[in-house]
Amino acid sequence: MNKTLLTLSFLMGVVVLSSNYLVQFPFNYYGLDEILTYGAFSYPIAFLITDLANRSYGKIVARRIVYLGFFIGIGFTFLFSTDFADLISLRIAFGSGIAFLTAQILDVQIFDKLRKRKWFIAPLTSSLVGSTIDTFLFFSISFYGTEVPWITLSIGDLTVKVIIAMFMLLPFRILLKTFKPI
Repeated sequence: MNKTLLTLSFLMGVVVLSSNYLVQFPFNYYGLDEILTYGAFSYPIAFLITDLANRSYGKIVARRIVYLGFFIGIGFTFLFSTDFADLISLRIAFGSGIAFLTAQILDVQIFDKLRKRKWFIAPLTSSLVGSTIDTFLFFSISFYGTEVPWITLSIGDLTVKVIIAMFMLLPFRILLKTFKPI
């Protein structure tokens, strides 16, 4: 179990680091550069990790993975992706931390409350609510009062996160068979 906990926590940290780095780059295709960043594509994996852990090991283990993943991801962000001379970079790290913890802990609670319903209800609902909270907290903390069009970026990112959350149901269902409950 400890190996699984550490592996999932490390993966969560990598997702946080990747998303924090990728959110700095607009998606420059199809005229979406004002409404979408690359971070929207990687971040939903965090909800997949949390929901798999929650379904297989329960909310206490899922919360541990969130906390460990948070410290790993934010630690990596400060080491590799934060320019301490750039206020926006610091705000991204801070906004990411607040948004991540709030959204992931909320995801764990919602998933736990819905776990006895049909297999897809808990992961889809918790991911959608968590993604919404995360997106608006992150973008408002990171970019409010700057030249960055954070409202349109947050709406674009949330749209992609919702679509990806629906697609993540397939790997959730498949990977559930590989995670052995204790």
